[in-house]
Amino acid sequence: MPVILPHLDAKTYVPHALHASDRNWIETNCYVDLWIELLASLGMAPEAMLGFTVTQDFEGDQFTFFKPSTDTLQSLYGVETSELAMFDNCERHFVTQAARGRFVLVEVDGYFLPDTRGVTYRSGHSKTTICINEIDPAARRLSYFHNATYATLDGDDYDGIVNAGGKTHDGLETLLPYTEFVKVPAKRKPLDVEAAVNRLAMEMSRRPQTNPLREFKLIFPAHVEDLLQRPEAYFHTYAFNTLRQCGANFELLASHLNWLGEAARIDLSAPALSAQVISEGMKALQFKLARALARRRPDGLSDFLEPLADHYDQAMSSLDSKIAPRSMAA
Repeated sequence: MPVILPHLDAKTYVPHALHASDRNWIETNCYVDLWIELLASLGMAPEAMLGFTVTQDFEGDQFTFFKPSTDTLQSLYGVETSELAMFDNCERHFVTQAARGRFVLVEVDGYFLPDTRGVTYRSGHSKTTICINEIDPAARRLSYFHNATYATLDGDDYDGIVNAGGKTHDGLETLLPYTEFVKVPAKRKPLDVEAAVNRLAMEMSRRPQTNPLREFKLIFPAHVEDLLQRPEAYFHTYAFNTLRQCGANFELLASHLNWLGEAARIDLSAPALSAQVISEGMKALQFKLARALARRRPDGLSDFLEPLADHYDQAMSSLDSKIAPRSMAA
């Protein structure tokens, strides 16, 4: 029964403060959330990696699905992440890597994840990513990080996860899931605060050339008109990929700047406050949009975005004055 962090218990697990119940967005997206919990469980500070949030852009139909790069994880924590080639059945790969002390990140169907009870568990299908810490083939049980928690599944749910890529009723093989594995150094790397400052500075060189919130404002009326023609349930899918991704991203940026400001003794309170205002504004807009759609009265919603766009400009201007952008190749 391979297990990497034996001290973890799904029944008593307490999420990191970045997933506290008083935050605007308790969960952000599955990839970032599991990294927050995994790093914290390894005794590392997940706040240090969040400089990548300054790079979020509006991509025309959605906000960037923000996530840490492998280079970020390597440079700050000494953690190596690589794609795991899947050529045998999933269970054998999972067991092999866990026995070697390596975490496996795998895309799975939320239908089989008990921690999504009331959302997709046994009721709907959604692609999401989990991180496996423990697997017991004999007991048909595995424990995993997902979103803001650490959970255990077994029985038919176990079969649903490890049998991905099996044969269909017509004998054809289905696609194996995208999978990564994580190597954690035996000797943990002490966190270098200056490295986190440098990382933020490098990420700033990659930020959008135009204000993403103003870009979103231009297209938002068309999105609203489209939502009026869609089934009611589509609102949640739309909001996750737009309002939530933006709001959660900037709440994490605010947390990063508050942490970095204290750790590096740099006054980053002004850009942190602007990022927090954007986060709160996107949450308020999500509620406003839901009410407007229910009443079929969506006029004027775009105007709500202008002050948030101003806060974006203020945050970036303030960061430029505090932390000099530099090339990623520096």
